[in-house]
Amino acid sequence: MVSESHTQEDRDDTPAPESALQADPSVSNHPSVSAHPSVSIHPSVSAYPSSSAHPSTVAQPSGLAQPSGSGPEDLSVIKVSRRRWAVVLVFSCYSMCNAFQWIQYGSINNIFMNFYGVSAFAIDWLSMCYMLTYIPLLLPVAWLLEKFGLRTVALTGSALNCLGAWVKLGSLQPHLFPVTVLGQVICSVAQVFILGMPSRIASVWFGANEVSTACSMAVFGNQLGIAIGFLVPPVLVPNIEDREKLAYHISIMFYIIGGVATLLFILVIIVFKEKPKHPPSRAQSLSYALSSLDASYLSSIIRLFKNLNFVLLVITYGLNAGVFYALSTLLNRMVILHYPGEEVNAGRIGLTIIIAGMLGAMISGIWLDRSKTYKETTLAVYIMTLVGMVVYTFTLNLGHLWVVFITAGTMGFFMTGYLPLGFEFAVELTYPESEGMSSGLLNVSAQVFGIIFTISQGQIIDNYGTMPGNIFLCVFLTLGAALTAFIRADLRRQKANKETPENKLQEEEESNTSKAPTTASKDHL
Repeated sequence: MVSESHTQEDRDDTPAPESALQADPSVSNHPSVSAHPSVSIHPSVSAYPSSSAHPSTVAQPSGLAQPSGSGPEDLSVIKVSRRRWAVVLVFSCYSMCNAFQWIQYGSINNIFMNFYGVSAFAIDWLSMCYMLTYIPLLLPVAWLLEKFGLRTVALTGSALNCLGAWVKLGSLQPHLFPVTVLGQVICSVAQVFILGMPSRIASVWFGANEVSTACSMAVFGNQLGIAIGFLVPPVLVPNIEDREKLAYHISIMFYIIGGVATLLFILVIIVFKEKPKHPPSRAQSLSYALSSLDASYLSSIIRLFKNLNFVLLVITYGLNAGVFYALSTLLNRMVILHYPGEEVNAGRIGLTIIIAGMLGAMISGIWLDRSKTYKETTLAVYIMTLVGMVVYTFTLNLGHLWVVFITAGTMGFFMTGYLPLGFEFAVELTYPESEGMSSGLLNVSAQVFGIIFTISQGQIIDNYGTMPGNIFLCVFLTLGAALTAFIRADLRRQKANKETPENKLQEEEESNTSKAPTTASKDHL
């Protein structure tokens, strides 16, 4: 159906003749032309890449349909763009900035409690508002992503992130806690425009053998922001009693993050492009062909929830990510209970968790691109997450900080490394449904479980101690690992990118009989 070229240029506007679509059965295929394993493009033939495709989707005689918000382009050429690295880098950076603002209060929970004169639960809500805001806004933002595309959503998310950062500068007095809540809520809305983007950016911009690595890079930025959020606030904002001096130190942190957020918003305006000129993979080309301006989100959600494998993944992903959110929010409180006065080391332990997780995420992404073993890798990482959590639970109170660093880092390597695995596994199980929708539903599950686990574990820690609270989380990780074992690896996107054996045999026969290319007529393009 298409010819695939991995040329790294965007500026090649004229496709080679052999890259034309050949729909007429009377025109022989060039050896380099391969057909999708389950689709034949002909004016009278429906295109169904998988059982999840919408029943009303038909390949039109006039060519492949264009996605919403896109201009004319040649979908018959498969080519990756050099701009893709700039796009994923800019996205990772403003995702990092937003994630920093999520954890900047929780990493010095006790200091903000004293400054604003509020309870620990009130400070916890500055983290949990990120989770709560996401749930009702998922569907509207997913609709915006499909209707207006990646660039519009990226601009909106980075603009809100910038606005929230500057609003917080108006909260540098102890009685202005509601202002800092407002700024954090604005940042939490920005997060809705960010969390569902990694798998979408990877699919739209990256080739079939790069998508998992690209998704890991996109998630990498978010995790780096959390890591910096654990490291920097304890250094910039010392635990002192003088509120005027404390306000000065807090203002430094707020000004720095406001400046960074503004710079990243400008970079998004300059660098972020809707999509490349040519689709980067066969699966993405087919996805464009099946896109429809009249796509029903309700129908899409119904199809997703009829997919049992995806439903199981939604639950297991939510359990894992919810545990991660709860641990991140409450880490400062847990460490201070066993190691009083160690706010800086509490932040460093959080940093260790995230840095190890970033390494795990990158290794997982590279491994998936090479092996395509989504089910096996996901299950192995989940089980190791559980093992790491159990070890961390029973070593936290030993009185040796270096032990906590090691056990927390080991746990983070697998727990945080699991996050991009879930995104990519979801896209595989639900192709050709919207990546934004599948990722969004995973994130909704994560936010719901994150709120439940954060509140529950916080209450357990206050009443019974840290060990019962962590055991509570271990129970749910055990449930998640068990459910992961029941997910069947129905890798639909991989099937869309592969050639059928019949096509390979035909290519071999044609290459033996003729070396000259056959050019399809323009009428069949």
